[in-house]
Amino acid sequence: MTLDISIEDSRWHQAGLEPLAAEAVTAVLTHFTLDPADCEISLLGCGDARIAELNAEFREKAKPTNVLSWPAEDLAAEEDGGAPALPEADFTGEIPLGDIAISYETCAREAQAAGKPLGDHTRHLIVHGMLHLFGYDHIRERDAALMEEIEVLLLGKMGVANPYMSEDAS
Repeated sequence: MTLDISIEDSRWHQAGLEPLAAEAVTAVLTHFTLDPADCEISLLGCGDARIAELNAEFREKAKPTNVLSWPAEDLAAEEDGGAPALPEADFTGEIPLGDIAISYETCAREAQAAGKPLGDHTRHLIVHGMLHLFGYDHIRERDAALMEEIEVLLLGKMGVANPYMSEDAS
């Protein structure tokens, strides 16, 4: 697997972004029965200022966000709740999936507010970003339910609690 990680915010080193990302990315690739050795992903570990710039440039939202994704190709299903197409290898035999950026401040703030370990929330956001690279989205209702179901499944396999369940839910 080519997982190219660029860390602009040094706090990501202390948070262990590299092993967290490798674990989350491998979980997603394995779920879709893709050989990690064939896949290419770029991950930027940055802070709120940088992700706000990217969010403004690419989504016209001049504010920080937790994670952004840029798929190498549009794999989205046309039908709400449909499974996206699986990515295919290019002429080199590799599967370029795309790029992800994750903000330390927003991730840490959200984890603290939810009372969750930073590592668990980081894995969740990377899985979420990876699913966007695979064509999953959460704009339409059934698409969101499908994406959430896969996130919960993959996170559970990594020992991460369901991020959509509150402690108060019965």
